[in-house]
Amino acid sequence: MSVSASTKALTPPAIAKAKGGTPIVCLTAYTTPVAKLVDAHCDVVLVGDSVGMVLHGLPSTLGVTLDMMILHGKAVRRGVSRALLAVDMPFGSYEEGPDQAFRNAARVMAETGCAAVKLEGGVAMAETIAFLVARGIPVMAHIGLTPQSVNAFGGYGVQGRGADGERILRDARAVAQAGAFSVVLEKIPDNLAARITKEISIPTIGIGASAACDGQILVVDDMLGAFTDFQPKFVKRYAELGATADRAIAAYAAEVRARKFPAAEHVFGDLPKGNAA
Repeated sequence: MSVSASTKALTPPAIAKAKGGTPIVCLTAYTTPVAKLVDAHCDVVLVGDSVGMVLHGLPSTLGVTLDMMILHGKAVRRGVSRALLAVDMPFGSYEEGPDQAFRNAARVMAETGCAAVKLEGGVAMAETIAFLVARGIPVMAHIGLTPQSVNAFGGYGVQGRGADGERILRDARAVAQAGAFSVVLEKIPDNLAARITKEISIPTIGIGASAACDGQILVVDDMLGAFTDFQPKFVKRYAELGATADRAIAAYAAEVRARKFPAAEHVFGDLPKGNAA
């Protein structure tokens, strides 16, 4: 099944039904203009907590707050009309337990108008996922490398290699059984991602995983090459906007210093003589 032909706003059930069909296309967005661009081509738009690193200069996602996610969620909502809009639950907003998770997820949905929330964790989060889903909050799960657990993992290394693959498999089974409508698989071996995709009943969305996943997601700034000094192995750059912008800013600065900008066509003349103001 393909979801790309739909002209109506996509829903969690529509994404769930796309399992095994045309791959689901997902990208992040944090602003209205980028959301409009992404919405024209994608099935899912995620307001990721990566916004903390991409737009706010934070060293990790751990400093992202609920208010930050809601602010950017509102901005992206204004630019999305067809894709499913999901918003990340930030670190500390759901781990305490189902009640805390529901309270904060309900606020995110009410204030942003998103269709779903995403939270990290497998077996440990299954009860919370089931609690949210039973109360009308669609959940996109996230397992494998979960950036909010970077300190526990000791870095951003690949997860699920060798015998550790069974842990990731258990996580995948747990979130599917708990009622998540899809699951992000981040930075796990190709063969493990393919196995999970084949075994569980919900769509898998890969990032640093496998082409066999039911869909793919990237941080939009990564795939556009907005940064000139950072490129994860799993990212393919489809443009080099950072380098282009650097050249453009340098040209602007040079023209200003040489008094070449603004030129005659960029300034305004006075009223012709005899005309009233």
